Amino acid sequence: MSPTLPRAVHPAAWWGWALGMAVAVSMTTNPLLLLLALAVVALVVAARRGSSPWARAFRLYLWLGLAIIVIRIVLHVLVGLKFGEIVLFTLPEVTLPSWAAGIQLGGTVYLEGLLAAALQGLRLAVMIACIGAANALANPKRLLRAMPAALHEIGSAVVVSVSVAPQLAESVQRVRRARQLRGDTRRGIRSVPAIALPVLEDTLERSLLLAAAMDSRGYGRAGAAPRGQRLLTGALTLGGLLASAVGIYGVLDATTPAVMGTPTLLAGLGLSALGLWLGGRHVPRSTYRPDPWLGAEWLVITCGVVAAAVFVVLSRVAPDGLSMPLTPLGVPPLPIPAVVGLLVGALPAYLTPEPPRPSSRAPRRGAAEVVGTRG
Repeated sequence: MSPTLPRAVHPAAWWGWALGMAVAVSMTTNPLLLLLALAVVALVVAARRGSSPWARAFRLYLWLGLAIIVIRIVLHVLVGLKFGEIVLFTLPEVTLPSWAAGIQLGGTVYLEGLLAAALQGLRLAVMIACIGAANALANPKRLLRAMPAALHEIGSAVVVSVSVAPQLAESVQRVRRARQLRGDTRRGIRSVPAIALPVLEDTLERSLLLAAAMDSRGYGRAGAAPRGQRLLTGALTLGGLLASAVGIYGVLDATTPAVMGTPTLLAGLGLSALGLWLGGRHVPRSTYRPDPWLGAEWLVITCGVVAAAVFVVLSRVAPDGLSMPLTPLGVPPLPIPAVVGLLVGALPAYLTPEPPRPSSRAPRRGAAEVVGTRG
């Protein structure tokens, strides 16, 4: 299918791309790279999100990230470990017992420590923005349809929980329109008490209705399997997940032995795939019009993998370029390979099909003329 024809990209591809971007972000505290990654994620969302309710939930994740940065800074000022040389201000300090070493209530706040806290909050905020991008780009219901049969029960619960944020965004807009029709023009902080309760009530009600509809259609129901096969499936899946966790830790930590890295990760993924295949044999499920996996999907997921791989390699060969120099305080570097990796992550904004737009409800010209002649 030509990339110029509008169609929806497979939701698993968007999640793979978002996770790759999140892995890349987790490897750095360089503010230039973090802001560039945030711009890349926002660009892809703006270019390839559809008109569905969950596509409008991305800004909620941005506000959540901003709140995380503020909270991280406040916690550092109040109870954080202060370090640095450039003094900003001094607060009254509370003396703590010896068992609370490392925790400092108040005291002198230094610029270096405050920047470190802000950068840690910014890194977490950008990672949350990556997950928000996946929620904005991928239809959670289509993602459930594409999940393996063995994960159908867990997928049903995940879809219901993931749909809360998009439903929250849609509920906010509906409540605001209803308030405007009633003549209530309050905005900002003053409008929060008036819309908070209706929004939460409407969001929970719609999520429960989705759960009831999915249950009535048989989602989350599994067939019977022999006890021995259930134990074998559980052992393979659990062992695969543990091996995958150890392998991911080995890949991210350059001090671990080489055997704990990629070989352990590949073995864990293989065991997990085998366990999922055995578990899905007793889950009868059919799919109407399965989502295609074509070149655009491979391009999306490859861009995320390339971005993550570049940052993982840089963390081993040139880790100084991925961090902000704090002691002494200096200008953050801008490593060209990291920039190229992030720009590769922005390619889905231009090289993937545009999402299908809803058809206009306005009558065509010929239909309007026919209606006019009949009138």
